[in-house]
Amino acid sequence: MKALVLGCGVIGVTTAYELVKAGLDVSVIDREAEPAQFTSFANAGLVTPAHAYAWANPSVPMIMLKSLIRNDTSVRFKPSFDPAQWRWSLAFLRQCTQRRAMENTNRKSKLCLYSLACLRETVAETDVKYDQKKTGLLYNYRSAKKFDAAMKKADILRAHGIRLEALTPDEMVAKDPALASAKDQMAGSLFAPDDESGDACMFTQGLAEVCRSKGVKFQFNTTIKGVETEGDKVVAVRTDRGNFSADIYVICLGIYSPHIAAELGLKIPIYPVKGYSMTLAVNNPDLSPNRGGVDEDNLLAYCPMGNRLRVTATAEISGYSNTYKPHNFAHMTRVIKSLFPGAGDFEQAKYWAGLRPMTPQGTPYFGPAKHSNIWLNTGHGHMGWTMASASARITRDLILQKKPEIDLAGFLLT
Repeated sequence: MKALVLGCGVIGVTTAYELVKAGLDVSVIDREAEPAQFTSFANAGLVTPAHAYAWANPSVPMIMLKSLIRNDTSVRFKPSFDPAQWRWSLAFLRQCTQRRAMENTNRKSKLCLYSLACLRETVAETDVKYDQKKTGLLYNYRSAKKFDAAMKKADILRAHGIRLEALTPDEMVAKDPALASAKDQMAGSLFAPDDESGDACMFTQGLAEVCRSKGVKFQFNTTIKGVETEGDKVVAVRTDRGNFSADIYVICLGIYSPHIAAELGLKIPIYPVKGYSMTLAVNNPDLSPNRGGVDEDNLLAYCPMGNRLRVTATAEISGYSNTYKPHNFAHMTRVIKSLFPGAGDFEQAKYWAGLRPMTPQGTPYFGPAKHSNIWLNTGHGHMGWTMASASARITRDLILQKKPEIDLAGFLLT
């Protein structure tokens, strides 16, 4: 059976890996020149089941409103004349109730925990290298009120088997001495000993080479234009380099998934949410973090990657442009300097902006895409790196008509 995977980010490549392991003849198409050059290129690097709280929650509407006049909020709404932005934003706001936030958090945590187990299996099978750190992650809180609320919310994740330990500021510094200068700024920390980190781009490119050694064919510099159908089947994908045909197709196109799905008469509520990233060369390892973490009050993530430090922040609902300006990084630079002054070469930082494929509820979509031989594996938002391995496994099981290992209620587009 021939399978054609559309998209070569971390979602597409993990999907290709699971399908080729299952004995399928797999090809992958992508418009970039190599794997992981778009959303997966310079993301936060954290594999975070313990950070599976739903983004859509009762506190977010006020943050979005403040963002209309301020540029330092963690969630920013930049309105445009794009009807898709307004439709998605209204759907997102409908998810910002306590009940729906709880439902979505439960679903995300279940998927993320399963994915961590799948990732570890993949790494054991392939020995792919990606600056992996298995030392756990720290979630740090400056506000006592937010820390108290986080300790209560942690019970939701603990119910799914996710381990979380509450730490005092002194205990936080004991876990990571580089945080010593920030100790007085913190009310406390939650430590997730099972969470991990690593460079998603390195992982994706390494796994692509494993796939290639197993016979997967990659077609790069190829832009998908549409699909050809006959009856209830897709018979070809149109590209600027001709048509490509297979027995089954898998949509792993992130923010562009709704465009091709629309040709199939399917509406997928995915919209880009921009995040900003900076990568620093580490000048002094003693002043740089020894494990990844999140400054929760600023929603700023940091992740050591070998001799580099990755810093990411912001969820900006502003359309399809991934351009950026120097001032976009001003707030996150101030925050990371307050945490780790002298840790990296801020003058030579490498900047990047990525577009997360967000669904209103924050969970991805799996399953058949209306036609009988095309499948969805898309909409992973800010946790694609965390969710990728399980999402690929679930997609493989659905294609092979096997029962997935987790309940898919809420993950199927109905």
